[in-house]
Amino acid sequence: MAKENKTPQKKPRFSAWWIYGLIAILLIGFQFFGGDGLSSTKKTTTSELQEYLRNGDIQKIVIITNMDEAKVYLTEEALQKDVHKDVAEKPLFPTTGAIPQYVLDYGDLQLFQSDISEIKKENSLDTIVEFDKESNVFMELLFTILPFVLIIGIWIYLMRRMSGGAGGGAGGQIFNIGKSKAKLFDEKTDTRTSFQDVAGLEGAKEEVEEIVEFLKNPDKYTSLGGKIPKGALLVGPPGTGKTLLAKAVAGEAKVPFFSLSGSDFVEMFVGVGASRVRDLFKQAKDKSPSIIFIDEIDAIGRARGKNNFTGSNDERENTLNQLLTEMDGFGTNTNVIVLAATNRADVLDKALMRAGRFDRQIYVDLPDIRERKEIFEVHLRPIKTAETLDLDFLARQTPGFSGADIANVCNEAALIAARKEKKAVGKQDFLDAVDRIVGGLEKKNKIITPEEKRTIAYHEAGHATVSWMLEHAAPLVKVTIVPRGQSLGSAWYLPEERLIVRPEQMKDDMCATLGGRAAEKVIFDKISTGALSDLEKITKQARAMVTIYGMNDEIGNLTYYDSSGQNEYGFTKPYSEETAQKIDQEISAIIEEQYQRALAVLEEHKDKLTELAERLLEKEVIFKEDLEKIFGRRPHEKHFDQKGQEIPSGSLTPEESAEENK
Repeated sequence: MAKENKTPQKKPRFSAWWIYGLIAILLIGFQFFGGDGLSSTKKTTTSELQEYLRNGDIQKIVIITNMDEAKVYLTEEALQKDVHKDVAEKPLFPTTGAIPQYVLDYGDLQLFQSDISEIKKENSLDTIVEFDKESNVFMELLFTILPFVLIIGIWIYLMRRMSGGAGGGAGGQIFNIGKSKAKLFDEKTDTRTSFQDVAGLEGAKEEVEEIVEFLKNPDKYTSLGGKIPKGALLVGPPGTGKTLLAKAVAGEAKVPFFSLSGSDFVEMFVGVGASRVRDLFKQAKDKSPSIIFIDEIDAIGRARGKNNFTGSNDERENTLNQLLTEMDGFGTNTNVIVLAATNRADVLDKALMRAGRFDRQIYVDLPDIRERKEIFEVHLRPIKTAETLDLDFLARQTPGFSGADIANVCNEAALIAARKEKKAVGKQDFLDAVDRIVGGLEKKNKIITPEEKRTIAYHEAGHATVSWMLEHAAPLVKVTIVPRGQSLGSAWYLPEERLIVRPEQMKDDMCATLGGRAAEKVIFDKISTGALSDLEKITKQARAMVTIYGMNDEIGNLTYYDSSGQNEYGFTKPYSEETAQKIDQEISAIIEEQYQRALAVLEEHKDKLTELAERLLEKEVIFKEDLEKIFGRRPHEKHFDQKGQEIPSGSLTPEESAEENK
């Protein structure tokens, strides 16, 4: 007995092309059946019509008043004449009713009607003249149905796009809009990032490695009565490696890892965000033990009820409420850990930050000099570098750089070396890359007048001179008057990496920053707009000294800084108008004091300032060695010769003197 074939037949899928086909059929039907068919109706003119009428060839004229058109029907005798041979043939697709032989546009109705009446009267004709209006059932039906067909087609298309189904049925795909968009990484996924690819960040990496160990060997911790943490929040400035740490966790954990962004929960439909949160945690529980990683969680985790005047954030708050419920709703034995990353921890809701949801906050800070060296080692692996490249030097030249910045420096240096047809990337290529990233693109074709160039040279020489003479100012690396980005010249420093800053250090930095404007005043007895960025910087520093750090005797040990980021005072200032006036006065006094210091230093070393500026005009770029030749050793710094004897400030070693004499 033959077995019955029970292979299920695939149901034909509904496609948007059906709608387009239906519209095309309707249009073709209108052309064939809504008009006069493919008939032999011929266009004619008013003069020809009058001639046919005089000859008695016309049986009837139907004037279509709503289309300014007239249809002409010939007599049986006229159809036998040679002049009407072209219109005597029968149509290919005949329709009901008589078919006119001629049609014409009559123009002015009164004039047309008057001409016909006059010809009929002169020739005693009994030609029938009728008036009618064109009525097309198919056309009316088409224009009635077509808008609804188009709306339905567009709606189905949008639902298919939002649900992610390119070829499936629209009816089944619509309900996928509430499903989670998280990307799953597991043992079947090729994730090549590991903890070896994460340089620096030792403290943060240790915390994250422990989370991975929780999931791999939970009994080690639960046997002593401990509980596996429910969540860990990675906090830090942009580019410090928060997402990279999460990628390393995905590569090392060997458990299902769900990764998505905070913005993936946001949708135009109400309730979709909360639905996606529920679906995400359901998938994670089904694959327990697992890890959920939400990047840029501040997209949905912002504090509720803050500055919500319009009520437009209700959907985001509903999504956050569902996230709070899910994080605190599952038990500790489900082995689901939530990782999140943000650089705006100050705006997150307090309920999200409490213990039991994000138990740990891991701060990922900017790398120090040792960690920057390790990061350079990682990013230089695929780059062909010169054998003499000093990584310690590169680490010192990049203070304040994040991991992403260092990766950009390495890539930019490789591009610069390739542009110069080099076989390996050298020290100068990295220095050029740092200049390119920090200062911007070099503008060699920028038109600068000699007078402007001289002003810029003395401005930058003023910065260099003041910073060289002050004890706590950052040591100078180089000075240039080559335009870069928006700046016409710049002085590059190598600041010390301080954990705390004292008032005298801040004041020396401000004095060095004001050295540019002070130099213009000393040399030209004029000032210019070139000090705009300098004034902006020192004003912020002076305001911070008075209002944030409490480094002012008049205001006292007070701070008006809110580290939580929640402005509890709203639009009002947290101090009185009288205090505001004192703050403004103290800021102005601090800046003016440092400006006078800069003027005094430059007046004292005016000859050396001039020599430095002239050398800068000649070379356009000068380095620390040039300043040592002009000013000698920096004051307040101790130097020793080869015999271990201290060299007085401002003088050179015997070896340097010999080299200078050469």
